[in-house]
Amino acid sequence: MLNTEILSDRVAKANLQKRRDDESERRGRVFNHKVRTIGVDKEALDLQIKEKKTQEEAEKEQQDAQDADLLHNSKVACLLHNRQMKERQAVEKAIVSYRRQYQQPQREWENELNDPDCRNAEEAQMMLQGLVGEDPDSESRRQRQKEQLRGWLMQQQSERASAQQQRKLEGQRYDQNRVEMDIRALQLHSIDTERRKAAAVATKEYNLAKIEEERRQKADLNEEDDQASTMNHLQGQLMGEDAPHTPRIMVLPGLCPSSDRRVPSESRQQVIQFQKYQIEEKKRIELEKKKEEEQHERVRLDSARSALLIERQQARLNKQLRRHLDSTNLRLAETHKQKPDIERGCIDDSFFSKFNTCSR
Repeated sequence: MLNTEILSDRVAKANLQKRRDDESERRGRVFNHKVRTIGVDKEALDLQIKEKKTQEEAEKEQQDAQDADLLHNSKVACLLHNRQMKERQAVEKAIVSYRRQYQQPQREWENELNDPDCRNAEEAQMMLQGLVGEDPDSESRRQRQKEQLRGWLMQQQSERASAQQQRKLEGQRYDQNRVEMDIRALQLHSIDTERRKAAAVATKEYNLAKIEEERRQKADLNEEDDQASTMNHLQGQLMGEDAPHTPRIMVLPGLCPSSDRRVPSESRQQVIQFQKYQIEEKKRIELEKKKEEEQHERVRLDSARSALLIERQQARLNKQLRRHLDSTNLRLAETHKQKPDIERGCIDDSFFSKFNTCSR
């Protein structure tokens, strides 16, 4: 009995150990990110790896091309530098040879720093006896130069004063033109205001006339209604007087019983006359209404014509003002072009011909 229990325990332990090993193997397979393939799109990962390698290869090719261009540019720069150095050396050699050939010390006009009296002694030996010393006309020449400079200064001062006066006159003209334009603008504004006032007055009068016409028509309709009610009342009274012995017929309200009553000739004539009067009154009202409409139309046309004339006048004034402004600007531009250049002065070739007139 004991051996059986021990065997069953061993089998259970073996099964438990096997399950534990399987679980540990499964965990290692699932939780190891290097070899795990569950829940991962391997094709997408392979495609990403391929794209990354392609991108790295393209970047490497681009870098190689840039390196090649850099090496080429460096070689070209070195060649250009060497060429410039050779050209500079050739120019320096040419300058040195020119100085050796044409700029020798015995041909120079300047004095030597180490021996300043050497050149003076040579000149004293080369000079004639009658040319020793300074120029005797130096004082007179210096005086003439001073007088000439004084004359130039006076001329510049006069030109500057005339330029200031010209600028002052231009400023005055500009102010005057601006004042005139302001006055013209005020006039145009007043004309526009008057035109608007006239249009407002015409509109107000038209509205008042329209209201008065509606009021008159309403009064005429009320009067016609009153006359019609009065005429009906009179006709009823006449009919009652013509048949005094006719018994009254009791009827219900709203009902009209049939009767063979005939209207007398006198009342018929009165009805015909009243109808004629109504027709004439209607014609008269229509004629008055037509006259009022014609008057309103005439007022509207007059107001529109006046507004059009005012607009044309304003356009004409604006055109004149614009033409005057353009002419003023053109005149100012021509004046500015004709103004001499005072800042630099006017020096001709005769100024330089008065110097270096002697041997020294």
